[in-house]
Amino acid sequence: MPDQTDLDELIAYLTRTTRLTPSEARRAVHEVLNFLDETPDDFIRRRHRALQSAGCSNSEIFARLATELAQWRFRASGYSERQIRRVIYG
Repeated sequence: MPDQTDLDELIAYLTRTTRLTPSEARRAVHEVLNFLDETPDDFIRRRHRALQSAGCSNSEIFARLATELAQWRFRASGYSERQIRRVIYG
């Protein structure tokens, strides 16, 4: 998490360069930080639910998640389909 001075500078920058009010800019910054704070396991569970509700089969989901994790923002090593299943089902 960046220190408060960095956050204040970012919020001031967003307020100057966009039409956001300071409170809207603060909220946007915190929403982005919360999004980026998601762990790989949380991402796997969230995406599994979303892809399952979209009608994808588990074999499609596991392959897709392995690809997405390799391209996502996490600094984690690649997950095998077996590891993905273990995250979802324990």
